[in-house]
Amino acid sequence: MKLLWFIPTHGDGRYLGTSYGGRPLDFGYLKQIACAVDNLGFYGALLPTGRSCEDAWVTASSLISETHRMRFLVAVRPGLISPSLAARMTATFDRLSNGRLLINVVTGGDPVELAGDGVFLEHDDRYDLTDEFLNIWRALVASPAEVNFAGKYLKVRGAKSLFRGIQKPYPALYFGGSSDAGIAVAAKHVDYYLTWGEPPAQVARKIETVRTEAARYGRTIRFGIRLHVIVRESDDAAWRDAEALISHLSNQTISAAQKTLARQDSIGQQRMLALQKLNGTRRTRDVLEVSPNLWSGVGLVRGGAGTALVGSAETVAARMLEYRDLGVETFILSGYPHLEEAYRVAELLFTRLPLRHDEREERDRKSPSFEGEIVANELLPDPRQQPPDQVREVSLPLI
Repeated sequence: MKLLWFIPTHGDGRYLGTSYGGRPLDFGYLKQIACAVDNLGFYGALLPTGRSCEDAWVTASSLISETHRMRFLVAVRPGLISPSLAARMTATFDRLSNGRLLINVVTGGDPVELAGDGVFLEHDDRYDLTDEFLNIWRALVASPAEVNFAGKYLKVRGAKSLFRGIQKPYPALYFGGSSDAGIAVAAKHVDYYLTWGEPPAQVARKIETVRTEAARYGRTIRFGIRLHVIVRESDDAAWRDAEALISHLSNQTISAAQKTLARQDSIGQQRMLALQKLNGTRRTRDVLEVSPNLWSGVGLVRGGAGTALVGSAETVAARMLEYRDLGVETFILSGYPHLEEAYRVAELLFTRLPLRHDEREERDRKSPSFEGEIVANELLPDPRQQPPDQVREVSLPLI
């Protein structure tokens, strides 16, 4: 199993839906969280993407030199960035971080936000574009060969990536998409298929669907899950803190949030909303616990991952192992506030789970793509080296 944490570039605090107990979102705080992730031994951390977040690539880049071993799971956005530019950014980050980049492919699910970014494609069309994007991106990052591609949405002629990253053939691709169109893209391209924290029975059905689709392409895929977590030394303490987390939410705030989330055409987001059993003003455990110890309170006002595992260390570890038995090996976790909760998770869960976070061989070995300066913006320098006693003398004219 691998556990990743979360860098909250859209804000953090002790309570949801209020500025009370909120944390200033500045570099110092983000650095604290990243350093905690690094020092505690998490496999890495996810950085969110979207207009409500600080830019993930800029933030992750600023944290490279502050950390040593954690990986950064950073989004590429087909439709918002060209595959050639994304390939160059990938190679650069991977080299400068010594192989600590993971790629999260995000197609997007909010038509209003996408329109603001200049994307006006329908849901399934966006996944068709993503398919074309990944065909180009994978070819560029994996090989120095020239790439030519002409699709319905994207076209490149003579595309090349001169810089090579450390990870071969490229950093692991993570992707989440619950629709048929999304699953088709995952089956063809990605290494890790991600689901949000649905009840185990729903996750099992989704995993089986993705495995079957991937087999059609002769591929196998690994699986991950994105969850919040409220883990304490007892079940009672965990449930008290879950209720406290939403104790400052007003009905007006919940109503406005649910209306905004409902406009998304993301099937995954719709599945999250379907878990909300809103019953008037009651927001108690019996209403929001959608599966044993799986609590949907976060999704009252938060988009994307809306469920949390709640319980004692023994209880939460047991629930995580249930997902592991379904085929989930990567867990991307978060909790409020993210700094303190990173410590709780490490202290209470790490020793109870079969973790493997020590894949260091590649990123600990220097692997330069070339030495010298690129010639005429196009040609790599000649790798041949002459011994000093064989260096040819060059006569220069006297001036």
